[in-house]
Amino acid sequence: MSPRLYSIGQVARRTGLSHDTLRYYERIGLLPRVGRDAGGRRLYDKQDLSDLRFIRRAQAMGFTLEEIRLLLQMRTDPQHARTEVRELTAAKLKETEARLREIETLRDELRLLLNLCRGSASGCPIIESLGDESEGNP
Repeated sequence: MSPRLYSIGQVARRTGLSHDTLRYYERIGLLPRVGRDAGGRRLYDKQDLSDLRFIRRAQAMGFTLEEIRLLLQMRTDPQHARTEVRELTAAKLKETEARLREIETLRDELRLLLNLCRGSASGCPIIESLGDESEGNP
């Protein structure tokens, strides 16, 4: 029994990735060269689908394509790559926590601006604060 193969359209529907993205991942080597039929059309197998789902999940966690490339390489021998995966994930967590702090600060600033706007009888404190160069704005 031969393995089940999927066309690029079927893979796009199953993964939520566009045809262009699938071709791009192959072109940059994130996904190994995909098999072709006699007409040159791409044929994906179960491992390709697994790799693409892995890529999607890793992207959702904020990993870059280069980091995902490393994770895919480490995926082939997870026991020996465990330390590297933990270090990469710890760095991603630290980066994510820093972004969260920035977003919380932004949220607080926006709340303040909205409150200032409610109490303002003239002008627009929101517009004025966005143009205020004394706060380090460009």
